Amino acid sequence: MNLFDDLRQRGLVQDCTDPDDLRKVLDGGPITFYVGFDPTAASLHVGHLVQVLTARRLQLAGHRPLLLVGGATGQIGDPNEAGERSLNAPEVVAGWVDRIREQLSPFVTYDGDNGAVLVNNLDWTAPMTAVEFLRDVGKHFPVNRMLAREVVKARLESGISYTEFSYQLLQAHDFFELHRRHSCQLQFGGSDQWGNITAGVDYLRRRGAGPVHAFTTPLVTKSDGSKFGKSEGGAVWLDPDMTSPYAFYQFWINADDADVTKYLKYFSFRGHDELAELEKATADRPAARAAQRALAEQLTALVHGEAECRQVIAASQALFGRGELGDLTPGTLRAALAEAGMTEVRGELPSVTTLLRESGLVASLSEARRTVAEGGAYVNNQRVTDGDAPPPADALLHGRWLVLRRGKRTLAGVEVVS
Repeated sequence: MNLFDDLRQRGLVQDCTDPDDLRKVLDGGPITFYVGFDPTAASLHVGHLVQVLTARRLQLAGHRPLLLVGGATGQIGDPNEAGERSLNAPEVVAGWVDRIREQLSPFVTYDGDNGAVLVNNLDWTAPMTAVEFLRDVGKHFPVNRMLAREVVKARLESGISYTEFSYQLLQAHDFFELHRRHSCQLQFGGSDQWGNITAGVDYLRRRGAGPVHAFTTPLVTKSDGSKFGKSEGGAVWLDPDMTSPYAFYQFWINADDADVTKYLKYFSFRGHDELAELEKATADRPAARAAQRALAEQLTALVHGEAECRQVIAASQALFGRGELGDLTPGTLRAALAEAGMTEVRGELPSVTTLLRESGLVASLSEARRTVAEGGAYVNNQRVTDGDAPPPADALLHGRWLVLRRGKRTLAGVEVVS
C-alpha cells in the first residue's frame, strides 16, 4: 500500500489541499515536510503523539522532517474558543523549547539524506521589526479571510486580542521561511490548525513560491466524547517526571475496547493485517486485552525505552502476584503504588486490618477482619492470616513500601516515612 493510502486507511488524513496531488507527492521522490509544536508547557502530552508519529511515518517512507518548536509562536498563543491564552515569559518559553526539542529527538533519525532537522521560528521572527512584519507579511493577508476563520468568528463577540488574531500570520510566515531555507513542500498538523495551514499555503502562492501542499490529522477523542489524553490526575505527559512510565503504560492498558482499534491505527506501526487480527481478538476475547497490551508495550518502549517498558510490565504483573515485587526498582515500584493509591504511615506499622481501613480498601475494621477471615487480604502478595498483627519490619520493599491487596484486583500502597 502506498503511503498516502496507508495514512487515509488509518484515518490520519482529515483535510488536505488536493488528494491526487498529495498522493503523487508523497509517493514520488523524497520531499521535505514540517510539523510544528508550540511550547505551552514543559512537556508534550499524548495528544501530540498523532503529529509526532505521523512525522515518523513520513520519514520512514523516505521524506525529510523539519520539526519546528515555536519559540516565537509559543509566546503569542493561537486563538481558541476558551478565551485568551496566558502569555508566558520569554525565558520560560525558551526553557520549554529546549525540553520539547529533546523529547522529539528519539522519534526521528538525524542521519542520511532525509535526516531530521530541529528548527525554531524565533530564529527568523525575532530579527524582524514591526514595520518589516507589517510590510512584508501583513500586506498579503485579507482581513475578511482572517475574520472568516471559525475560531476567530467564535471569539468576535467575547473579544479577541490583536496578538492572537495575528497568530496565523506568524505560522504562515514559518511555512514561507522553511520553504525558502529548506525547500519545504508540505506542512501538516492537527485539524484545529487547518485555517492557519491553508493561510500559509495561500501566503506562499501570493509571494510566488511553491507549489506546496498540506494536510491535517484528526483530533483524537474518546468514544464517549470526552477529551483524549486525560487521566484522573490530568494530562498524560511524555516527560517521565510529569507522568511516570508506569502511569503512561496504564493509560493505554485501560483504553476502552470501543477506542483501542482506532488508537492502534493512529499510533501503532503494525501492518493492516495485524491490526485486523487485534481488532478481531478484541471482539472475540475482550478480557484478554490483547490490543491494549500491544499498544501499551509499543508506545511505552518508543517513548520511554525498552528497559523502562520491561520494568513497567514486570510491575503490572508483580503487583497482582505474577512476578517478584523485590525485582522492581524503587522508582518503578513507587510510581506503580502512587497510581494505585498511596497511604503514608509515620513511625511503627499498625495492624494489617488498620492498614486495610486507612488505605481505603475497606470501610471499617470489622470489614477488614472479615476480609482477612475469608482469605482475601494480601501483603506483598502473601495471604494474611492474622489481621491484628502488623506486617513484619522486614516485609518493607526497599525498606519503605508495602503492597496491600484485597481480592484479585483491588490494590493500595503503603509508604513508611520517618
